[in-house]
Amino acid sequence: MPPYIYGCVCGNVSVLLISYKNNSNMNFEKIHNKGQARLFKNYYAEYLTKSHPLVIWAIYLPVIIFLPWYALDKFRFDVSQVAFYFFAGIFFWTFFEYIMHRFIFHWVSENRNARKIIYVMHGNHHEYPRDKERLFMPPVPSIILASTIFCIMYLFMKKNAFSFFPGFMLGYLLYGSIHYAIHAWSPPFKFMKPLWRNHHLHHYKSDERGFGVSTSFWDKVFGTGFYNMPVKEAHDTANPMT
Repeated sequence: MPPYIYGCVCGNVSVLLISYKNNSNMNFEKIHNKGQARLFKNYYAEYLTKSHPLVIWAIYLPVIIFLPWYALDKFRFDVSQVAFYFFAGIFFWTFFEYIMHRFIFHWVSENRNARKIIYVMHGNHHEYPRDKERLFMPPVPSIILASTIFCIMYLFMKKNAFSFFPGFMLGYLLYGSIHYAIHAWSPPFKFMKPLWRNHHLHHYKSDERGFGVSTSFWDKVFGTGFYNMPVKEAHDTANPMT
C-alpha cells in the first residue's frame, strides 16, 4: 500500500471531503477550478503527494528504452517479437486504465476509511480537477506500484515481460500527459477534441460515464460513453474553462 494511502487510513491526514451529495464519492457540493486539496497535516507527507510530468517521464523513460534493448541483447529476441509485445503493452494499458478508473477510483463505499482512501487516490482530483500537481501519481507510490506490476507480468510472461512492461509504461506516460493537457489547455488539434469532451463531461456532467482518458475505445466497448446528449448541452458542459 502506498505510504500516502496508509497515512490516510491511520488517521494522520487531513482530508477535506465531508461535502458529499447522494451516494457517490465524487459528487461534491462545489467543484473548485482553482486551488488544491490539503491531504496531509504533515508538510513533508503533503509534499510527497505532488509531482510534475517531467519528473515522472525522467524516471520511466530510461526504463522504457533499456528494457527492450535488454531483451534484444540478452535474450536474443527478434525485433518483431519485441515490437509485438511492446505495442501489446501499450494497448493493454488502455484496458488497465479503464478498469482502474471505473472500478477502483470510482468505487462507492459507505465505509469512512474506504472513502478517505478513494478521496486521496482520486476524489481530490474531482473536487480540484485543475490541480496540475496531482495529475500524475507521485514518484514514491508510482515506483512501488510499477515494480509490483512488473513482477506480476514477469510471473506470467517470463522474459516477454521485458518487452511488454515498457510498452505498458509508455502507455501510462502518454495517458498521464494527455490527462495533464486536458486539464491545462484547450485541445491543440481538432481530432483530439473528442478526448477533451469525453473527460470534461466525466468531470462536469456525470462521473458514472466516460472513464477512458487516453482513448474512449473501452467506453464504446462497455457502453459507458456519452452518446445521447444534445450537441449544445455537450458543448457547454465540455468547456468548463470558458
